[in-house]
Amino acid sequence: MRTPTLQYLYLQKPVTMMVVICIISVLPWIGLGDFSTKGEPREAAVAISMLETGNWVLPQSYANEFAFKPPMAHWLMAAFSYPQGYVSEFTSRLPSALAFTTLIGFVLVFFGKRIVKFQEAFIATLLLVTCIEIHRAAMTTRVDMLLTTFIVIGLFQLYRWEDKLELKGLPIFIPLLLGCAVLTKGPVGVVLPLFVFGIYLLMLGQYSYLTIFKALLYAGISSLFLPMLWYTAAWKQGGDEFLNVVLAENFARFLHLNTPEISYDLGHENGVWYNLMTLAAGFMPWTIFFFFSLFGLKLSKPGQPIKEILKNTWKRIRSMEKVRLFSLVALVGILFFYSIPSSKRSVYLMPAYPFIALFLAQYALYITEYRTKITRVFAAFLASVVSVVMIAILLTVFGIIDPVGIVGQYTQNTSALDTVQIVSKVLVHPSTLTIGIIFINLLILGTVYYQMFKKINIKILYATIALTFSVNLLIDGVIMRGIREGDSCRVFAERILKEYPLNKENVYVVNNLRIYRNLYGLNFYMGNIFHDFDKETPAKGYFLIGENEMEKVLSAYGDKYIFRTLTKSDQTFSELKQKIVLSEFELK
Repeated sequence: MRTPTLQYLYLQKPVTMMVVICIISVLPWIGLGDFSTKGEPREAAVAISMLETGNWVLPQSYANEFAFKPPMAHWLMAAFSYPQGYVSEFTSRLPSALAFTTLIGFVLVFFGKRIVKFQEAFIATLLLVTCIEIHRAAMTTRVDMLLTTFIVIGLFQLYRWEDKLELKGLPIFIPLLLGCAVLTKGPVGVVLPLFVFGIYLLMLGQYSYLTIFKALLYAGISSLFLPMLWYTAAWKQGGDEFLNVVLAENFARFLHLNTPEISYDLGHENGVWYNLMTLAAGFMPWTIFFFFSLFGLKLSKPGQPIKEILKNTWKRIRSMEKVRLFSLVALVGILFFYSIPSSKRSVYLMPAYPFIALFLAQYALYITEYRTKITRVFAAFLASVVSVVMIAILLTVFGIIDPVGIVGQYTQNTSALDTVQIVSKVLVHPSTLTIGIIFINLLILGTVYYQMFKKINIKILYATIALTFSVNLLIDGVIMRGIREGDSCRVFAERILKEYPLNKENVYVVNNLRIYRNLYGLNFYMGNIFHDFDKETPAKGYFLIGENEMEKVLSAYGDKYIFRTLTKSDQTFSELKQKIVLSEFELK
């Protein structure tokens, strides 16, 4: 009997199968839709500066401001953009997409070779591919996916160094990977992996303190060689200003210090519990699956003293197979490490996700095998939610309902209504791509319902994972595409460039994030031509600012300059929560 294609790929070519899944998950969609957030165009503008000025060490990013963060991600963006001669949404997001695919492949190989049940490793990678946080990071022009890939693969190589070579010699891949991590986001790229690895070596109890110290020292110093070449070159260009910002960015977060030397707040200050909440949100929808598993658990009063329970738990941890012990140390170490700094963001925790996914996959298989109702209940829940969404989409496509009118009955929030209207337009006039994605979702949704009438629970789990995958396609290929295009600054940028004599010499903005919002999206679509109004103090020119902040500008500069409003954008941008005003100015 002929083996089905998917079963053949799973048994004979699992890594190839997973790489194909990753490619389908991200590559077709990263070029769809403009930039509509502040983070993506801010990073992409650095690559524009590299290509236009030839300065690949310390390029300017926004209004004559140097890009003080390490440039690995921007180097890759510029390199991918070089053949076409300009930076696009696709080429700027490509490093994250490729890093994501590489990460998933390495996770499967690393765990697949060391876990007795290969299925655990396979499901762990599927959970990673479909969870919100990792998928979102793979689709955006940010450094976090690249950093996560370098750190996680670097941790894998550190594990192999101990497991295969017993810390003898130093494989070249370790300093290369950790050095690239430092070149992506600073010292955390080497400090975090070595912190985790040091704890792991202590947990093994096989090496003396001196041996561990030497291993960490050799790995750390060798990993700093490549980054120091860039830091030295950047310091020569940026001087003490560069050095002050580097110290503020990398150490003020951990030491909870004030940073008057930089013109922005480090931001994202949250408590310790924030990390746990973002983990739960980041692993959606699988967090719901594991939440359902809590129901029906039989809790019994422990028959031993707490001290004895802790002692036995410690023994069980120490007796775990090495790869699971390493994974446990990694996830706990990373969570602890990022509980220290005052600045906390969900993406900081991404290096812990592969190690958490391993334990979640083990638990998912246990639930599927021994608590069969949980798998079916979750599948029914997810299928029901998706069914409601698909019915609403189909009714909108055929013009039976008006989503804007329905939502308008419950809220008058302008931003929410604008978003619903944008998505509705995409559905009312569906493209071939939209119709194809809707069909795929309906097909997989039908598969989930079909499997729920069968007795093989593992197939229900796989069908549920496939449904989550198809929902991501729906979000990326239909919903987010519409939102990005509808909330982009591109149209306004093209209009004012056409109607007014704006060029690389006469467009100014204020660049002080403590007071004003920066126009990152507009800067990207105008070709990174903004100049700093405060630094250059021009005699005349054109000035761009958020509509709600124009009064601050008049209050600060009205005694020296005359501002005449020329035009403003037709829409309110979610990036700024206001319209953008173009003014002409001159000295009094």
